[in-house]
Amino acid sequence: MIINFVLVFQLFLLCASAESVPTLKLLDGRDIPAIALGTWLGNGTQGRIEAASNEVELAVSWAIDAGYKHIDTAFAYKIEDQVGRAVTKKIQEGTKREDLFITTKLWNDAHAQDAVVPALRRSLEKLNLDYVDLYLIHWPVGQFNNLSYDFTDYVDTWRGMMQAKALGLAKSIGVSNFNEQQIDRLLENGLEKPAVLQVEINLNLQQPSLLSYCRRQGIVVMGYTPFGSLFPQKALPEAPPPRVDDPALIAIAQKYNKTVPQVALRYIVELGVIPIPKSLHKDRIEQNIQVFDFSLTQEERDVLKAFDKHYRTIPQWKWLDHPYYPFEKRQKDLVN
Repeated sequence: MIINFVLVFQLFLLCASAESVPTLKLLDGRDIPAIALGTWLGNGTQGRIEAASNEVELAVSWAIDAGYKHIDTAFAYKIEDQVGRAVTKKIQEGTKREDLFITTKLWNDAHAQDAVVPALRRSLEKLNLDYVDLYLIHWPVGQFNNLSYDFTDYVDTWRGMMQAKALGLAKSIGVSNFNEQQIDRLLENGLEKPAVLQVEINLNLQQPSLLSYCRRQGIVVMGYTPFGSLFPQKALPEAPPPRVDDPALIAIAQKYNKTVPQVALRYIVELGVIPIPKSLHKDRIEQNIQVFDFSLTQEERDVLKAFDKHYRTIPQWKWLDHPYYPFEKRQKDLVN
């Protein structure tokens, strides 16, 4: 049965609170919390932002205290050990492991079918866990550590993911940054349908066609970079509006006694998407989960919908010539 995720969200979220985060039902019957703490710190003007020795650990601890059940991480973020330390401490303090939902991801250098399970075992060791709740192929693009391309078919990588699930190392499996055609290829090969697709979703990139496809398939969508270019200090010069000082967004936020980022998160939730906000600040972590106690009107949703400019914050142009590059290709890139 295909679940109408938007309707489910509307029914659950109107009466939910930060202390009682609603869940969605995955294809495999498991429940996934409707918001997750992101742990990728992103890139700055000097490249990748590296985490200090315990700042992600603190963020995860604060998040669990604030009511988050779902933590999203990845091998490539190089902070699985910090996530693991925070989760271990919370379990020692009385949090039940089964009440937490931990997602991590397979990196591009382990796409060979027989490399998937060993890669997951390395992540589990860092996380100090026996299993993860969700394991995702981070990108369909394979690439070795020397930056040369690995042309392993992601269909074979997916077979390795299915083996990881069969071993009980991952309760659910899914994909990240795949397009519709790539998911269809998995299904055409008679393989298990991904339970989750994680992609970029924010006001500038709402991806209605992809969301509709996933609803038809019964695939739950998680949305990374949910704030897009809202914050001026993080927005590239060519990034379209809005910013946090947008008058229309401020008016909506004031109506509900919320912040503009909270309004953006609420809109994503009402699209039927699980947002993955990230922060290292305790107060913002607490604010980001407080989006289940109000609901936007259709008029307000129309205002937010108009900001969709198909602008991708993380296009990964460096992989443009890989045969499994998943995103639309700009004409100027094809000409050059």
